[in-house]
Amino acid sequence: MVKKAFLFPVLFAVLTACAQPKTRQSSIYTIKEATADGTGKFYFGREIAAVMGAAGADWLERNNRQQEENTALAINKLPITATSVVADIGAGTGYYTFRIAKKVPQGKVYAVEVQDEFVRYLNQKKKELGQQNVEVIKGTATSPNLPDASVDMAIMVDVYHELLYPHEVLQALRKALKPGGKLLLLEYRAEDLKIEIKELHKLSVAQANKELAANGFKLFQRSEFLPIQHFLLYQKVD
Repeated sequence: MVKKAFLFPVLFAVLTACAQPKTRQSSIYTIKEATADGTGKFYFGREIAAVMGAAGADWLERNNRQQEENTALAINKLPITATSVVADIGAGTGYYTFRIAKKVPQGKVYAVEVQDEFVRYLNQKKKELGQQNVEVIKGTATSPNLPDASVDMAIMVDVYHELLYPHEVLQALRKALKPGGKLLLLEYRAEDLKIEIKELHKLSVAQANKELAANGFKLFQRSEFLPIQHFLLYQKVD
């Protein structure tokens, strides 16, 4: 998988007079010289990956995605009911959004995106499909802009590792989730070296647990039934 476009400006380390990289430490993030395909911004020791832009729309809608990732199984395993309110964070083209919407006919799916191209794409697709229980939300780098205590479950499909502000987004999601609400991460397994995905675009369970715990989430369910992704379901700790 090649992710070329950048959604947000890439932060680089300040160089000393002798051209050696200097590390800058904030209360939450560490800034260093960026590695290939990275942003140079680190969270709990993990370099945040560069974000795939709207140029990757065709890849999100590729014909063999079901075969590679078994997306249908992932959706069937979602702990939702017909009345659930779900937030698809980083919805992209809505590949998951509109499939989930069919499973919550009396509920709602918030399709949250920060890129204008994807926001337009989602609104057009909603119109074409007549999917009235989908609401497209323009988010920001630090917040999904969801109403407080409005969501039963949020999902991020191969998105979390690219959040430029993971701490801020997770805190905003905690506010948006109802009491006992859940957050699902689908992430390529960093533990499996055979998965041909660039290193920064994978995530280990240990790393995910560390970061989520620091933001008020506990691991509720870990499943490995998907071909190349972790299915990590976290619950908001009230």
